[in-house]
Amino acid sequence: MTEQDPNALRTPQALHELPAAALIEAFRRRELSPVEVTQSVLGHIERWEHHLRALYLLRPELALQQARESEARWRKGEPLGPLDGVPVTIKDNIATRGDPTPLGTAAVDLTPAAADAPPAARLKESGAVLVAKTTMPDYGMLSSGLSSFHKLARNPWDRSKTPGGSSAGAGAAAAAGYGPLHLGTDIGGSLRLPAGWCGIFTLKPSLGRVPIDPPYMGRAAGPMTRSVGDSALLMQVLSLPDSRDSMNLPYQEIAWEQFDRGVERLRGLRIGLLLEAGCGLAVEPEVRAAVEHAARLFERAGAVVAPMQPFMTQTMLDGMDHFWRMRSHIDMKGLPPAKKARVLPYIQHWADSAAGMSGEAVFKAFSQFHATRLAAVSGCRHFDYVISPTSPVPAPPAEWASPTNDPLRPLEHIGFTVPFNMSEQPAASINCGYTSGGLPIGLQIAGQRFDDLGVLQVSRAFELIREAQRPWPQPPSEALQHVD
Repeated sequence: MTEQDPNALRTPQALHELPAAALIEAFRRRELSPVEVTQSVLGHIERWEHHLRALYLLRPELALQQARESEARWRKGEPLGPLDGVPVTIKDNIATRGDPTPLGTAAVDLTPAAADAPPAARLKESGAVLVAKTTMPDYGMLSSGLSSFHKLARNPWDRSKTPGGSSAGAGAAAAAGYGPLHLGTDIGGSLRLPAGWCGIFTLKPSLGRVPIDPPYMGRAAGPMTRSVGDSALLMQVLSLPDSRDSMNLPYQEIAWEQFDRGVERLRGLRIGLLLEAGCGLAVEPEVRAAVEHAARLFERAGAVVAPMQPFMTQTMLDGMDHFWRMRSHIDMKGLPPAKKARVLPYIQHWADSAAGMSGEAVFKAFSQFHATRLAAVSGCRHFDYVISPTSPVPAPPAEWASPTNDPLRPLEHIGFTVPFNMSEQPAASINCGYTSGGLPIGLQIAGQRFDDLGVLQVSRAFELIREAQRPWPQPPSEALQHVD
């Protein structure tokens, strides 16, 4: 059984759930107003947010003012761009002019940003309505909604579980229906892990496809949405050039609107099936079974699926972990003691464990980034696309900093995601099933470098062939005691 087209209009009573493309068409036909859509999103947030704690800087009046300005433009037939009037959220660490950028930690001074970072600038230029920013853990270094600055973010599917991270609030907001479009970042899995654990879709683009400031090795910004189509629409805007990103790819006009090539797009594709990461946590049986089932669906659609041997090693994962520890140790060493004390103890313990590393040890740790890049490129070279679990395990408890909850084993769950940051390849996460307890299971779809559109097309084809999805979670009854 295939799912309903996620781009189809639903009922007028569920405006906050409408896909972005449907909203734009309704604005164009004057069947809906950006104001009433924004009001619906804000009302839905009011019912959900005290249970989830996904948002930062929620300012309803400011959002409504933007919506009124968009409504006036649509009345004149002069929309600013492809997203005019569509509600969006932006992750805490993507600067928005005039707003503090706390990076999820109480240790950062709340200084207003002087300018919009490139992704935020593109959204504003397109006329999108910024409803709020979304929460993240300290410095973005956890796959969790645990933060010393923000309240604990929770997973809408099961509020005792984490939404993942570091794009924690964005993942929860998308799954909870806080409007159609959400923007996060990823340096080792921070888009894909919350997407997998929250049952939504994301694309980590090829490095440099979406300009970002500040740029960093492996760092990417990308869309987090309920459907592939909404991510494709968001990529039209996010991929526009910006000279502030020294790692930006040369601008390329990509036909993002051609994301839907149907199931026929899968016929004859060579797809690698990666069921073991080669490092970190073992894949849990329910996760493995869901990914194997997805592989069978690809085969039935005409793809040639072949098993892959792991290309990552524990040495690679540990090396990247240790280098990031040293980077964070140096950052926190520069903080006054009182400010460092505000950082999550888990992060402090993790970073301070690098204090005794020698220069030789740091060099060897850093060399594992390049070793990972070489291994990923070599491991994928015989395939058009590679499918794997997004995470080896379902969402862990909300209060845990990571699936191990051990600061000396913090990255054991990113063995499937991190190699594609270092190899600069595009990689998506899309829901492929549920655990017996009802938690989503993410399927990662990775492509060759620069093939962002191809990854979207393959993801859309899978969206069409997978089983019908469960209804999105809804706010609990107000008669029930909520979780803070």
